[in-house]
Amino acid sequence: MILRIAIAMALGVGAGFVLPEWVASVFSTFNGLFSGFLGFIIPLLIVGFVAPAIAEVGRGAGRMLAVTALLAYLMTFASGLLSFFTGAWIFPELIAGGSVSAATVAASGGMSPEPYFTVEMPPLFGVMTALMLAFVMGLGMAFCGSVALRRGFGEFRGIITRTIMTVIIPLLPLYIFGIFMEMTMAGQVGPVLRTFVSIIGVIFVMHVVLLVVQFCVAGAVAGKNPLKMLRLMLPAYFTALGTQSSAATIPVTLRRSEATGVRPAVAGFVIPLCATIHMSGSTLKIVACALALMIMQGMPWSVPMFAGFIAMLGITIVAAPGVPGGAIMASLGLLSSMLGFSEADNGLMIALYIAMDSFGTACNVTGDGAIALIVNRIFRE
Repeated sequence: MILRIAIAMALGVGAGFVLPEWVASVFSTFNGLFSGFLGFIIPLLIVGFVAPAIAEVGRGAGRMLAVTALLAYLMTFASGLLSFFTGAWIFPELIAGGSVSAATVAASGGMSPEPYFTVEMPPLFGVMTALMLAFVMGLGMAFCGSVALRRGFGEFRGIITRTIMTVIIPLLPLYIFGIFMEMTMAGQVGPVLRTFVSIIGVIFVMHVVLLVVQFCVAGAVAGKNPLKMLRLMLPAYFTALGTQSSAATIPVTLRRSEATGVRPAVAGFVIPLCATIHMSGSTLKIVACALALMIMQGMPWSVPMFAGFIAMLGITIVAAPGVPGGAIMASLGLLSSMLGFSEADNGLMIALYIAMDSFGTACNVTGDGAIALIVNRIFRE
């Protein structure tokens, strides 16, 4: 997926210089249809993933589940705050001189091609309505034990997952191609690409810092050398780089977590659970990318705005589908409703996020080991 997105970006830039306007309008038409479909399916995605995820987490019982879920959320929220404050300090200077307007980035006007036709695809309900519906239904299924309703939502989640896998993911490179073609024709691809390269470097450094901080906290609680614990978890990190999936890395993460001294019973509970609910690396990337794009386009942003966004993201991202780029798909609704992102902004977010998808997953997986160390200490035999 990363290679296809990179190729699509490169081809889009090249095509923007050579394609005649009538050919470019074909891709512009496709982008309009695809972005409309994304806007339509986002509320359904939220309901289809968040409701069953809450129901499944809520089925568990006991203090270990509560402590693990709380630690995962706190680490996810803290990583979002780290990303925001670091970005607020670095990005304005880094992006200075490369700002473009939202309208220009969306390539709507000027020399950009016009679509041949458009099709309105209004969503069934808004994003916040979808979130509230998902929370109510998820909690209801968890506490009322509705087997039939849970099965129905599970099947609905399967439909949305299949749609993502067979429609959205395969067509994403073509969508990214169209976005970068339009930006090139509008004369704004240079600042955007320079910003992309700068952001990726900063985010990688933040990932390293985040892991060191997580294991320093875990080492302090567990009374162990944090750097040694982090080194023992590195095989899981590099495995996740290749698989781009927390779930696929569980066997390696389990073994490495036990190698750090976590009891097998604790590791067997915490690691599979955290593969679903711990998303600190993904949250760090999403917050940094969103802030950078807002600064680049001159959009208003503030601490309260991002604090609320991070708090909601920490809950919503738990329901991310287990596919490459799943976390950014689950967050598109919040980006639109809480930060004011357009369909074109979401397209840029997808491209920027997927370019670093494996590093976020690796950070998530490695951080699972830190949570397991803390839980193992809290629930000593």
